[in-house]
Amino acid sequence: MNRIILHVDMDAFFAAVEQREHPELKGKPVIIGTDPREGKGRGVVSTCSYEARKFGVHSAMPISQAYRLCPHGIYLPPNGKLYKQVSQNIFNILYEFSDLVEPVSIDEAFLDVTGSQRLYGDGSTIAQKIKKRIKEKEQLTASIGVAPNKYLAKIASDLEKPDGLVVVEPDKIEEFLWPLDISRLWGVGQRTQQILRKMGINTIGQLAQYPVEILKQKLGSAGEHFYRLAHGQDDRPVRVSEEVKSVSNEHTFGQDTDDIDFIRQRLVYLCEKVGYRLRKKHLKGRTIHLKLRYHDFSTITRNLTISQATNQTRQIVDVVLDLFEKNYMPGRKVRLVGVGVSGFDLKESKQTSLFDILEEKQNKLDQVQDQLSNRFGRHIAQRAESLSPKKTK
Repeated sequence: MNRIILHVDMDAFFAAVEQREHPELKGKPVIIGTDPREGKGRGVVSTCSYEARKFGVHSAMPISQAYRLCPHGIYLPPNGKLYKQVSQNIFNILYEFSDLVEPVSIDEAFLDVTGSQRLYGDGSTIAQKIKKRIKEKEQLTASIGVAPNKYLAKIASDLEKPDGLVVVEPDKIEEFLWPLDISRLWGVGQRTQQILRKMGINTIGQLAQYPVEILKQKLGSAGEHFYRLAHGQDDRPVRVSEEVKSVSNEHTFGQDTDDIDFIRQRLVYLCEKVGYRLRKKHLKGRTIHLKLRYHDFSTITRNLTISQATNQTRQIVDVVLDLFEKNYMPGRKVRLVGVGVSGFDLKESKQTSLFDILEEKQNKLDQVQDQLSNRFGRHIAQRAESLSPKKTK
């Protein structure tokens, strides 16, 4: 029996919510991101309305580039609290049609509706009902792909945006897939595309007809993976709950800087944010990550795995600053820094360790800071070393 998988993808979600909340923005180029500062902004575009996309603006584009393309656009900061609430409302609608819902992000999800047909009809009918419910309840549009697997459903949802509905029948996979450009293949980046095009492969159909052994020679193990995708093969199930893999935060400087004290200060602040989020999620991790992006966009990531999982801010700070001291190239200006923790021990024992007494002071400090943050906001209580750079003589 073929599975029926839906990929539901909200259209220009953040921008669409802002246009719903502010009707005067409808029909105008709305760009969600940091302040462009007349083309000198340092952040990226979170998303943008379809009116802005006509000018070449797209998600993840540097905000400065977006401003050059669309200086007359309406630039708004993200309203995370509002978007999260609307997202929850939409997911509640999805759960009305299936218990098998796999969130992909705040504005997209996979659904396995194979077992829902008796109640709601075939895949196309269910997709139409979901689109109608979202429109009625949230005044927003969604694009949906319906297919026998997740990969095909993902491609289908993107083909007729906005407000699209594309159905891939099990006996028409090649007819649907093979005419598409290789850029539609899931996971194919620019470098891989260049290799394939040099081989004369421009469509998914051409890739499907290529000898798999040659693809493996050219692309390594990825060659066989892309060959399977070119034939529409994807056996992954819809996963109801996806474990958190990491917790991280990044900061882009207003100007590239080689001020070591200032960089350290930002790193400590990020460690505070990561530690707070870990404790709020009741998570402890063993691998602590540092990310540095220099002015020329070259990026390094370094990590250290410690013996015992932690969510203590002090421990995270100590590891991150040590990684920074060992890996920073003096004199090079830094554009972005990031801190993360992964390797979660979800079965962390509550037995006391030899270090519990030594750690208790830090635990209490974290608890007090968390309580103040929960009540008055994240910035009410911070470590002194995250507020201002240390002065060196």
